[in-house]
Amino acid sequence: MRSAAFAATLVLLGFALSAIPVSGAENSRPPNVVVFLADDAGWGDFSINGNRSVRTPNIDSIGLGGARFDRFFVCAVCAPTRAEFLTGRYHPRGGVRGVSTGLERLNTDEKTVADAFKAAGYATGAFGKWHNGSQWPYHPQARGFDEFYGYTAGHWGEYFDPPVEHNGRMIREKGYIVDLCTDRAVAFIERNRTRPFFCYVPFTTPHSPWSVPEKHWDRFKGRAIAQPATEAGQENLDHTRCALAMVENQDDNVGRVLRRLDELGLRDNTIVVYFSDNGPNSWRWNDGMKGRKGTLDEGGIRSPTMLSWPGRVKPGTVIRDIAGAIDLLPTLTSLAGVARVGAKPLDGADLSPLLLGGGAAWAERMIFSHQNGQVSVRTPRHRLDSRGALFDLQSDPGQTNDIAAAEPAIAARLGEAVTTWRREVFGPEVAARSVELRAGKNGKARGGFVVPDDRPYPVGHREFPWTPLPARDGVPHGGVQRSSSAPNSSYFVNWRTTGDRITWDIEVATTGEYEVVIDYTCPLPDAGAEIELAFRGARLTGQVTPGWDPALYTNQDTLPRPAGESQMKEFRPLNLGRVRLEQGRGELTLRALRVPGKSVMDVRRVNLTLKN
Repeated sequence: MRSAAFAATLVLLGFALSAIPVSGAENSRPPNVVVFLADDAGWGDFSINGNRSVRTPNIDSIGLGGARFDRFFVCAVCAPTRAEFLTGRYHPRGGVRGVSTGLERLNTDEKTVADAFKAAGYATGAFGKWHNGSQWPYHPQARGFDEFYGYTAGHWGEYFDPPVEHNGRMIREKGYIVDLCTDRAVAFIERNRTRPFFCYVPFTTPHSPWSVPEKHWDRFKGRAIAQPATEAGQENLDHTRCALAMVENQDDNVGRVLRRLDELGLRDNTIVVYFSDNGPNSWRWNDGMKGRKGTLDEGGIRSPTMLSWPGRVKPGTVIRDIAGAIDLLPTLTSLAGVARVGAKPLDGADLSPLLLGGGAAWAERMIFSHQNGQVSVRTPRHRLDSRGALFDLQSDPGQTNDIAAAEPAIAARLGEAVTTWRREVFGPEVAARSVELRAGKNGKARGGFVVPDDRPYPVGHREFPWTPLPARDGVPHGGVQRSSSAPNSSYFVNWRTTGDRITWDIEVATTGEYEVVIDYTCPLPDAGAEIELAFRGARLTGQVTPGWDPALYTNQDTLPRPAGESQMKEFRPLNLGRVRLEQGRGELTLRALRVPGKSVMDVRRVNLTLKN
C-alpha cells in the first residue's frame, strides 16, 4: 500500500494516482509512453486492416493487445498532423500551414505534449523526422524533448548511410535510417529504464524516395499484389511493393522496441501508440476508400491508429467513435496523470473513457480537416467534402454518391460549421479570402490558398548556438535554382554569375561573433570564386576552395527516384571565417564577387554558430 508521503510526492510531480496501474511492483511508477508515427502509410497498409500482401505482426500486436481506432483522422500531409499531435490543436492555430519553406514551423508560443511530460519529470526523446521547424526555438529540443536524433526537414533524400542531426550536431551514420533511429530510441529506453520516459519515434517511411533494405525488397520484388488500389488504373505496382517492403521493415523495428520493453520488464507499464500522418503516398489498396495523401477524402486522412497499455486497456478493444490526432495530447496526459502545460484552448478530446471502458456516453462531435484553404468536416456518419459534396459513410464508404441535394438540411448544417471553423481558426479576413478563392472570383481558379508566412528564421540563441540555414529555407535569385522542385531535401545549383545571389530572411537574437560554414560542392576547374556573405552592413568574404565534385549517390534507391526529388551527394564544409552580426532582422545575402570558372558552387546549407 502506498504511503501518504509517496502519494504526496506524486501529486507534487503532477501525477494522478488514479491513472497508475497497481498490479505489481513494476507498476509502482507512472507509465512510460512510446509513440510511433509512420510517414505516408495508409490505413490499408497493414495486415490488421485486411491487407493480404503485407505482414505486420508487431504493429498489429499493439491493436490486438489493446485498442484499435476504426475512424481516426489526421491531416492530408505530414507537418500539420505532427503539429496537431504535439499540441492537441488544429494545425493552422499554431502557424503550421505547409510542409516546407517555413510553413511547417510550429509557433513558439504553442506548448507540446513533450513539454507536459518533461515538466512532470519524464525523460523525453524524439528519434526520426521532426518536420515542425529546424532553427531554435522551433527545434525539438526547444519543444520539450531532452534528446533529438534524426532530421528536422519534411523529407530526406538519403536513407542509406545518412547524415543526421544529434542534439545540434550533424553526423554521418552507417546503415538504414529507420534502423538507425530505432537504435537510438532503444538506447534511450535503456538509459532511462529506472525513470518514466516519453519516447517519440516518427519514422521516415514509407515516404519516398523508394528506398528499402535489400532483404525486405527481395520479399516483394516481382511479387503479385493481392488487392488493387481503388483507382487501379493509377497504381504503380512497384511503388506498392516498395511501400509495403518499407512497412515490413518498420514493423521489424517496432518489434525491436516492444521486445526490449519486455526484456527490461517495462512493457506492462508502457502506453504504446502507433499511427500515421496521412493517407498513402501512392495509389494502392486502401479498402475501397476515396483519395490518397494530399486529399481531404477518407483515404487521404483516415489513419491506422492503435494504443495498448497492458492491464488497463482491454485487448481487442475497437473504438468506432470518430477521433483524431488532436485527441492524442489530452488522452496521453490523462492516461499518465500528467498535467498539461499551456493554457490555449484544446480542440482535442480526452479519449481515456473509451479506452478504459468507463461506459460513459460519448457526445457526437465534428472533426475538421484542412489543406491549403480547403476544409472537409466529418461527423460519425457523414462527410462534407471541400467542394460541398455530402456523403453518408455508413452506406457509401467509398464516397461515390453525393447526397447534398437529397439531404439539404445536413449539408447546410455542416457547411455552416465549416464557415464558423474557418472564421475562428483563420480570422474573418483570411476566411473570407479563402471562400473568395473557392468561388473562383477575381479570375482565380477554384481551389485553395496558403496564408503568407512572414516569420523570419531565428539565429543566435545562446542555448543552441548552431543555426542551420538549409537551401529549403533560402530564396534563389537570378539564375540560381533548387536542385529539384521539392524544397525539403534540395540544394542550390546553377550559380554562375556575380548577378546571382541567395538570401535568407533571418532575425539575429544575440549580437556576437559567428562562425560561418557552408556545405558545398564545386567542380575542380571552377574552384577559386570569391564570395561574400552580408547582413545589415556586416560582410565576410572568402574563396571557394578547394574544388570538391563528388558523384551523385548510386546506393540510395531501390526504384527510380520520383520526379521532383533531388539526387543527393556528399557535401563538404567550407569554413568562411567569422563575422560579427548585430541583433535584429534583415536579409542574409550570399553572392559572388568574382567567378573565374563556369560556376560558383552548389550550396546545401549555410551554418551560423554563435561563438561569443
